[in-house]
Amino acid sequence: MSASLCVVPDSAPLGASPHASIHEVECRIKSHEWVNGQYRLLVLAAPPSVLDCEPGQFFHLLCPQTDRFQPYLRRPMSIYSYDRSKSELSFLYKVAGAGTGAMAELRPGEFLNVVGPLGQGFEMRPEWRRPLLLARGVGLATLAPLARECARLGKRPVAICSARSPELLMSTDLFRSFGAEVITVTDTEGNSGIESLTPLVEGLVRSRGIDAFFTCGSSRLVRMLQEIGARHGIGGQVALEQHMACGIGMCQACVRPFQRDGGAVNLRVCREGPVFGLQEVL
Repeated sequence: MSASLCVVPDSAPLGASPHASIHEVECRIKSHEWVNGQYRLLVLAAPPSVLDCEPGQFFHLLCPQTDRFQPYLRRPMSIYSYDRSKSELSFLYKVAGAGTGAMAELRPGEFLNVVGPLGQGFEMRPEWRRPLLLARGVGLATLAPLARECARLGKRPVAICSARSPELLMSTDLFRSFGAEVITVTDTEGNSGIESLTPLVEGLVRSRGIDAFFTCGSSRLVRMLQEIGARHGIGGQVALEQHMACGIGMCQACVRPFQRDGGAVNLRVCREGPVFGLQEVL
């Protein structure tokens, strides 16, 4: 398993955890299985240099070239799990395009080139005792390490897991293993829309004492949590999904506006994020 060191081009953002360097490594594939008809779980044998991770960070994966797919750029992918004792790094992903289509053809024993860990992860503040984790589909993969961190810190989160149908629900058993109270909602059951989720979350604020919101990906879920959070004075964080090229902040391809200090600022999702304050996202 070879490794090389890449220097990050600038210092970490003020107040963020510093990551002076990132690593590019060739990782052997330990297992690669279908979770359901759309998602696969990829488990890599990884060296300690890339396992100093934080929940919410991501890796940049070099997708293979195949007869069917020839992806050009690396693909950013959030960390599903990292285990230093087992030297394992895992990704849960949806097979949806050329990059993930090429990845889906990888077999155990082959190698995958990864760069990371990248970006700024979640911060679980001491005053947040009863967090709510809300995500849909593959966004649940990003929140899985955060659920584990909650367990380590002695916090018991509530996790709302959303999907199109019950058979596409993922990570529910994993969240329960970390002590989370799990609530599932699906499109087919008619309870995953904003009109159903809003009273559900409002009720959890009252009955469970929810004091922080965490979510990933979905703009409609972010907007809903921003509105509820503003009404109740509840903060939180969002892990954003964004198209990227370099993944280390140099190309500026992932820049988008955010609300900070009373005005709009342009920030790089790959470098200043992908995790941002709940009310910062425009």
